[in-house]
Amino acid sequence: METGSDRTSRRKAEHIRICLEEAVQGRGVSTGLENYRLRHAAFPEMAFSDVRIETVFLGKTVRTPLLISSMTGGTGEAGEVNRRFAEAAEARGWAMGLGSMRAALEKEELAATFRVRREAPTIPILANIGGVQLNCGIGPDDCLRAVEMAEADALVIHMNALQEVFQPGGDTDFRGLYKRVEEVCKRLPVPVGIKEVGWGIDGAAARRLAEAGAAFIDVAGAGGTSWSQVEKFRQADPLLREAAEAFADWGMPTADCLLEIRRKLPDMPLIASGGLRNGVDAAKAIALGGDMAGFGRSLLKEAATGGDVQGRLERVESELRIAMFASGARELRDLRAPGMIRDKRIWESFGEE
Repeated sequence: METGSDRTSRRKAEHIRICLEEAVQGRGVSTGLENYRLRHAAFPEMAFSDVRIETVFLGKTVRTPLLISSMTGGTGEAGEVNRRFAEAAEARGWAMGLGSMRAALEKEELAATFRVRREAPTIPILANIGGVQLNCGIGPDDCLRAVEMAEADALVIHMNALQEVFQPGGDTDFRGLYKRVEEVCKRLPVPVGIKEVGWGIDGAAARRLAEAGAAFIDVAGAGGTSWSQVEKFRQADPLLREAAEAFADWGMPTADCLLEIRRKLPDMPLIASGGLRNGVDAAKAIALGGDMAGFGRSLLKEAATGGDVQGRLERVESELRIAMFASGARELRDLRAPGMIRDKRIWESFGEE
């Protein structure tokens, strides 16, 4: 007889397959990053070797402002994916997020699929729990157990209300979660951050999360993977399968989330994720207010198929460095300088291009 933990593991395996094989990109919505351009510096007044991309994240100095976003865990295949990610992240100096650890809390033998500290002894690692699970029996002690299990530097609570509606057997009671998040933030000895899964967090929600004690926010905006489209491929109910199509363009673009939250919370550490494809996207996202740039499904194929994950990460770093050099930014903070990034739509309306 299939147990709850068995169903969770099967779902994780199906998610990997669907993300690799099916068309799960949001349609009719973009990250919004294409609307912005970094100002080109014809005279950068620096050498390319002057570019510095190291930063501090969760109290740790890291060699890059880049993060492998939370994706997977809970199956043998997912465990191998996580180990490959961890080895590459350690080698290149990226931070790393783990997928939802609910499976490991339900079934101890699955904990090994999230234990990657041996492969990544120095980088920041983020444990992960689904926010709605705080209404389904998971409490602060379980969250702490997830952190300890992964030897993590922080916990991410992910919010995925729309996904749960389309997910077979999904949990859809999101009432009272601000108070439950506040309790977790107060009880845990490590920073607790909040992320969406691809539809974005607006400024009002971000402010309430800050008041609840969130130490950082991952905007996870629209423009990348649409989890309503992912769940469509798992959904047997024809009504919900067809209804998912109406939500293919749902969500707030990543760029809009960054600008809105940064205006309301000037000092909140922000992870910019949701549809980022390359180092130029990362540079734009940092210029728009992000402190770290997160990459998800765009990295999955290499890790799932035994490809060159380190090479993929190195390419993103190189693109980020080149973008900084070409715009005259020696350090990451220079990307935030006034006038460094311009709205392409405004340029076009005034004929400035």
